[in-house]
Parts: sequence; C-alpha cells; structure tokens
Amino acid sequence: MEFTFVQNSGTFAYEYEQNGERLAEITWAEKDGVMHMDHTYVSDQLRGQGVAKKLLDAAADYARTNNLKMHAICSYVVASFEKSDAYDDVKA
Repeated sequence: MEFTFVQNSGTFAYEYEQNGERLAEITWAEKDGVMHMDHTYVSDQLRGQGVAKKLLDAAADYARTNNLKMHAICSYVVASFEKSDAYDDVKA
C-alpha cells in the first residue's frame, strides 16, 4: 500500500486512494516546527488491516526526516502515543 503526500496551503496529508476514491488519510497543519495531527480516517473497506498505524508511521517518518515534532489532537494519534513508545522521539 502506497500513500500519496499532499500539501495544500499550510495543511499536509498522507492519503490512500483507489479508483479515484479516498479510502484513508492522516492530516496535519505545521507551525513552528510542530505537526498538529488533527485527523485520521480509514474507510470501512480497509478497517482491521492496520492502515491507520501505517499512516501514522508515515507521518512520523516525515517528522523525523524534517526534524519536526508531532502534537496529537486526533483521538487515534492521542491513543497511539499513549499506548506505544515508538513515537516518543517525535512527540511535542
């Protein structure tokens, strides 16, 4: 599964589309070196396949590559940060 990186005037995302339909995404806004993780969506078609984690991992890799921190706003990201220490290096 490959995600597309999207940047639209201050907002960023990793998206997964199939046949022109967006089936999954994670979005954020960047300010002062911090990614404000505000939304994660996975369609019912893809649920249970670990897609949300893959999206979060892609965003965390982006943060690491660009020397950014991540502030969890979205409930999925908040829960993931609480459950795992895999993201400790990028937590704001």
